[in-house]
Amino acid sequence: MAISGSAAALLPRPFAGFGQALATRWRKLSRHMFNDYRPELHYMRGPGPAWRAKHGQRG
Repeated sequence: MAISGSAAALLPRPFAGFGQALATRWRKLSRHMFNDYRPELHYMRGPGPAWRAKHGQRG
């Protein structure tokens, strides 16, 4: 006995969102792995020229 299209829509689909979940995981993982924004390489490298002018060359 065949199931009609409208009845098949009511059956449980345990893997219905699997592809979307997998794609979301992959996007998050690849964004984390290939993130080239590294603020520690650009900011807070120590006192700048204004601080040295004010405090002298100690440190």
